[in-house]
Amino acid sequence: MNPVFDLLRLSTVSLDVMAAQRGSRMGIAQRQRVRLVQLLDAALRGSRFYQELWGPGVCSSTPLERLPVVTRGQLMERFDDWVTDPRLRLDELRELTTDPERIAEPWLGRYMVWESSGTTGTPGIFVQDGQAMAVYDALEALRRSQPRPLAHWMDPLHLAERHAFVGATGGHFASMVSLQRLRSINPWIAATTRSFSIQSPTQQLVDGLNAFAPTVLITYPTAAALLAQEALEGHLHIAPREIWTGGETLSPAVRAHIESGLGGVLRNSYGASEFLAMGWECARGRMHLNADWVILEPVDEKRRPVPAGEPACSVLLTSLANHVQPLIRYELGDQVLVHGEACACGSPLPVIEVRGRQDDPLRMARSDGGTATLLPLALSTVLEEGAGVFDFHLRQIDASTLLLRLPQRGEEGRAAAARCRTALKGYAASQGLAPIQVRTELGHSVPRGRSGKACRIVAC
Repeated sequence: MNPVFDLLRLSTVSLDVMAAQRGSRMGIAQRQRVRLVQLLDAALRGSRFYQELWGPGVCSSTPLERLPVVTRGQLMERFDDWVTDPRLRLDELRELTTDPERIAEPWLGRYMVWESSGTTGTPGIFVQDGQAMAVYDALEALRRSQPRPLAHWMDPLHLAERHAFVGATGGHFASMVSLQRLRSINPWIAATTRSFSIQSPTQQLVDGLNAFAPTVLITYPTAAALLAQEALEGHLHIAPREIWTGGETLSPAVRAHIESGLGGVLRNSYGASEFLAMGWECARGRMHLNADWVILEPVDEKRRPVPAGEPACSVLLTSLANHVQPLIRYELGDQVLVHGEACACGSPLPVIEVRGRQDDPLRMARSDGGTATLLPLALSTVLEEGAGVFDFHLRQIDASTLLLRLPQRGEEGRAAAARCRTALKGYAASQGLAPIQVRTELGHSVPRGRSGKACRIVAC
């Protein structure tokens, strides 16, 4: 199998990634400008969608902010016109992604293909060529901070490590495609890496992890929190040296809970199906954007630019790595805050804070007859920090009623439910809401999408 891997290309990109990391902010900005011109040129030459959208007035030197915003729905509707290789056909790629036996199979011998979970309402199909994969590989290998470098002094290839990936294993999602690809490139990784389905019963998952005894755990924050709880309760007996999380918002309370239950060093990442390696935490725990290969534009609800230091409603992504499927001012939907100041770690890369788009805001009735919006991050914080509950499903029934489902049973479940009711009602009162009713049901697992990500707060 050809895993879409080019050692020479990877070496070239890796050298540039290392040089940029040791350079200045000016060097990062210069790389952005050069790569943006190359991207726009590729789109103008090969994408009928962008040719029609932009019209004759756009050239490769047109400032990015003058170009229109695009959405996943627009791009998927015009997929065959969007891509720059006419051999890529959406119907054929969808057929590929319906077969779990073909995960990480190179399409046309030169492309990696994966699907998104469709949390924005429109599932996506994303195609990466050798250049894009070389960028992801280099960023993953060289920018992810090494929390304990001396631990690998005698084992530079990590042959003694056992990596456990806990996520969605049955679909062509980016994480699973990437894992299968690495296994095909590196035979030793196949022997020391194992994937575990997040959809498995908790006891089965715990038993499998106990038997494998991973030294590195790779998963979503909500899944790591669940496993941490199993460890605190004495069921899970693993001792990972490192925990890699990503794909969901990681709050301070959840981080503390994971580290308390699982030990080890936790490093969080920021990525998406659209661009795998957007950012990693540095040794000081701050998230750095790989701005030499991706541009993020924080915007408000009217898609106007948001200044550094202010929270955004959404973010526009421009991938400088992928010319076969150009993503230019693509509305990603995440809430990203870009800091203006440099990090004390010395990196020239900008510091960002990321809030995902996984859960729904809830519109609830106010005591004065109006309505109020409760943000999912606030509700999660209330339950995590106010009630000490990290695994939950909160569904809105109507403007004054919530249904809270918890996996616990018996006395433990009743005590957790009581804490949650108190915390939610107190928060509702502080927001000026009319008295709310919180119904509780015990013994329910948290529903997850096809990608394995938890959906914990759902509007009616």
